[in-house]
Formats: sequence, C-alpha cells, structure tokens
Amino acid sequence: MAVSGVLALVLGVAAVTIPVPYVVESPGPAINTIGELNGKPIITISGHESFPPTSGTLDLTTVHLTGGLPDSQVNFFDVLSSWLTPSHTVYPAELIYAPGSSQDVINSENSAAMTGSQENATAAAMTALGIDFQTNLSIAAIPAESAASGILKPDDVFLTIDGKKVTDLGVIQTVLAEGKGAPVELQVRRNNVEQKLSVTPKQGSDGKYLLGVQIQNVFVFPFDVTITLSNIGGPSAGMIFALGIMDSLTPGDLTGGKRFAGTGTIDPEGNVGGIGGIAQKMIGARSTGADYFLAPGANCEDVVGHIPDGLQVIKVDTLKDAYNAVTLIGSGKDGSGLPTCK
Repeated sequence: MAVSGVLALVLGVAAVTIPVPYVVESPGPAINTIGELNGKPIITISGHESFPPTSGTLDLTTVHLTGGLPDSQVNFFDVLSSWLTPSHTVYPAELIYAPGSSQDVINSENSAAMTGSQENATAAAMTALGIDFQTNLSIAAIPAESAASGILKPDDVFLTIDGKKVTDLGVIQTVLAEGKGAPVELQVRRNNVEQKLSVTPKQGSDGKYLLGVQIQNVFVFPFDVTITLSNIGGPSAGMIFALGIMDSLTPGDLTGGKRFAGTGTIDPEGNVGGIGGIAQKMIGARSTGADYFLAPGANCEDVVGHIPDGLQVIKVDTLKDAYNAVTLIGSGKDGSGLPTCK
C-alpha cells in the first residue's frame, strides 16, 4: 500500500509538472474595430474625409492558444479539463506548430500576417467604394536555389518583363510560359532607382518555368488608413477591418446601432476566406454581446452545431455580401432571410 501510494503521488506530480504535446484552443477577446482602444480610434483616416462611427459594433474575434511551444506548455490536467470544456478544443501540437517553433517566431509570423491583412482590407474597401489606388508587385523573398538568386533582391518592384508592363502575376507567368526557358529581361525599381536585369528561369516540378521568387502586393493608396491594434496577430480579421474602413469612409451609421461580429480573411478583390477556431470565435462574440456573426462560407461545416443561443450567423463569401448584410440589418430591415450555414 505504501509503495502504491508513493507511485500514485509520483504519477500525480508528473501529471501536473510534465508538459504534454497538445495545444488548447479557447475563446479569445472580441474587439470593436469601429471603436476605441486605450482612448484612441482603432481605425484612423488621414488625408480624406472620414465619418467617425456613432454606435454599434463590428467586432473582430480571436482565439487563445496555449501549449505546444517551449515557452507555452500545458500538462495532463490542463488537457483533461479542456477536453471536458465544450468551449475548448484540443489538438496535437504538430497539427498547429511546425517542429522547432518558438513563441517569438510565431509572434513574428502572426504580426506579418496581420500587417498583410490590414493592407488587403484597405485595398478591398477602396475597391468596393470605387477609390483608385496603385498596386505593384514586389519580391518578398528569394530562396538560395532560385533562378534569380544573386540577381534580384527582396523589395525589388517589378516594372516590366520583356517590355510588357507588370500589372499582375499573370503577366509574369504568361511571358515565362511563352519563353519556354529563354532568358527574360526585367525592369525593376530598387531603392527608387530603375534597373534592367536578365534572369534565366528554371523549370519547376510541374513543368512551368519560374523565376523562383516569392511575390507580394505593394499598394500605393491615395490617403492613409491606420489600424492601431497590438497583441493581435494573423490574417483572420481582414474582412471585419474592411467593413470598418468602409464605415469610416462613408456617411451615416452602417451598423444602425446593432452589434455585429465576424471573421474571415480578405484579398484585395474582396473575396472572404476561411479561418480556424470559428466555434471559439462565435462563443467569444456572443459573450461580449454580439447578435449577428459574419462567417466565411468556407467555414460552414465548422459553424453548424456550434452556434451559441441568440446569435444569428450570416454566411458571406465576399466583402459585398458582408456589407450588404450589415447595411440591411443596420437600416432596421428584417435580416432573417439572409444566407446562413446549413
């Protein structure tokens, strides 16, 4: 009995102190993008007429992840408790984080994703409102084995390829395909100086000819849109940011005093993409008073069966869908017929 007692004690201590390779996902805070944080507006427009929102909310929603990293770990009892908590989800750590990840690396990646999301949201909002802006393609990164390694550099902006103006990625892909591996002449802008360079593309595993660089959009907007938000990362607030920007750039009260929340990535054309943790995000939204939740159509499978009582979920695939839904409900009309997840 004494030996059994000691073993039980040892196992109990181990269960409390030894980390286990799992990640616990739980509801995070919901933040009103058309409100203030620490006394300052989250969205600020400079150089263009803007209209501060007067009421209602457009809440971005978040999840909280614990465990799976050297500096964020959970034990057996944490995981057991989360398994028994309906609002929590438990995942094997390898499904969430790559081997060798650290909190600093994850924070850096999430911060970059958030910055890109805000840029895309601004572009999508201006596109929806018919506001002209300039889009350039630039180089985000160049792998060592790339055809362009040592020739092109990160942040180079594409101007022309074989004399054709680079307006989008399709122009580059078409010229490379037509050239069938022949060297291409590139005109780029580097540190505000235009340069002409020659690159011989390599053939990829799919048979396509590639420069072998990672490309990103660089936008030149006619006025400044600043989103001030710290300690929140990732791309999933893009759609809500775009709605908040549209509300700030148009007269009137978009929400009509109603409480909306939502999630979803956004691209410059206004397409809404799926995200993770939507069940927890709906719980977080409802717990802070949201009555309506804008959910990406791509997430409908995860929405069904997890909708909190009193929350109306509206399925959206584009920024236009989301804007029209908020406008309809905000104007006092019946929104019960809006698309939902089934």
